Amino acid sequence: MVAAAAATLIIRPRGGLIDPAAVDPTAYFSPAEIERAEDFRGPQQLLGLAGLGLSGITLVLLALRLPRERLRAARPVPGAAVAGAAITVVLVVVNLPLDAIRHDRAVEAGLSTQDWGPWLVDVAKAGGISALFAAGGSALAVALWRRFGERWWIPASAAVVAVSAAFVYASPLVIEPLFNDFDELPESGLRSEVLELADRAGVDVGQVYRVDASRRTTGANAYVAGLGGTKRVVLYDNLIEEFTRAEVRSVVAHELAHVKHDDVPRGLLFLALIAPPGMLLVQRITERLAPGARGADVVPALALALAVVAFAGQIAGSYVSRGVEARADGFALRLTEDPEAFVSLERRLALQNVSDPDPPGLPHALFGTHPTTLERIGYGVEYLRGHPRPRSE
Repeated sequence: MVAAAAATLIIRPRGGLIDPAAVDPTAYFSPAEIERAEDFRGPQQLLGLAGLGLSGITLVLLALRLPRERLRAARPVPGAAVAGAAITVVLVVVNLPLDAIRHDRAVEAGLSTQDWGPWLVDVAKAGGISALFAAGGSALAVALWRRFGERWWIPASAAVVAVSAAFVYASPLVIEPLFNDFDELPESGLRSEVLELADRAGVDVGQVYRVDASRRTTGANAYVAGLGGTKRVVLYDNLIEEFTRAEVRSVVAHELAHVKHDDVPRGLLFLALIAPPGMLLVQRITERLAPGARGADVVPALALALAVVAFAGQIAGSYVSRGVEARADGFALRLTEDPEAFVSLERRLALQNVSDPDPPGLPHALFGTHPTTLERIGYGVEYLRGHPRPRSE
């Protein structure tokens, strides 16, 4: 807890923020729009929490009730890899009914465009990738434990950061193309505007890609991915085709802020700060749950310990992320000097993504990675107050 708090204080943005103006949701959303978002997001959130609880119960049962004799008889490192992959598959299968309900509700709401077949293929792909990483991580943890004893958490901390950095670097080249097609933004007015914004921001934007997100969703979004030579800004095709050019510029300016402030490397720095105490805690919890285990029989307890520590780290990470996203919003407003487009963008994103503009406080504080829609509209309103548009004659 102390390490997570310290890392949060070190990484959290201190400048470039805008205090949001108080905003009445009914000034931007009709009662029907608010009700639709609440009716969709509330149950979706409860299903997500139920899935989190179900995963936790499953890990507890595997760690405390699973007979370890057969695992103990397996070869330590290969057996750990098999055990790690198997636990991941079990979690995917256990959560499949809840995930299916969430998908069905997204289809009914008009947010998801996927039929059951393609959706199940995506679930299988994601589960396979997770199982592969779980196998490698379990094998590495057991190998380090057998080599370094109770101090295995020290090299494991370095491995966590190194693997995460490698994942961020390689994901745009290896992982993301498994799910979507990416094309460089062609020569066009939009591309020229993106490059002009990047030049004004003093940012090396890397590549700008368009992704065929519409094959899965009617929602719109954009994001920054990659590291170093794989750095890129990715725009949903829905965003490009259905939003105004001014609104797209606001999105691009927001993403350029992440590049400008090195938010992806800073995220890795946050991980580097909390990884050593986090892995020490994982080691202590695992030893309490599975005393004397040093082979494949330690993997269920290790998985439970990792889940507990990662959950706590996620809460701290979400807090940092909200500050990072708020700074990016402020940067976008200053770069585009178009608060009307910014406010219109946030309203349309909430409607198209069926997002609750003012979600419940506690769940948002624990899991929210972005400011609420009302807060983001408030940034635009506050910026407009300080930089009013001249009246047209």
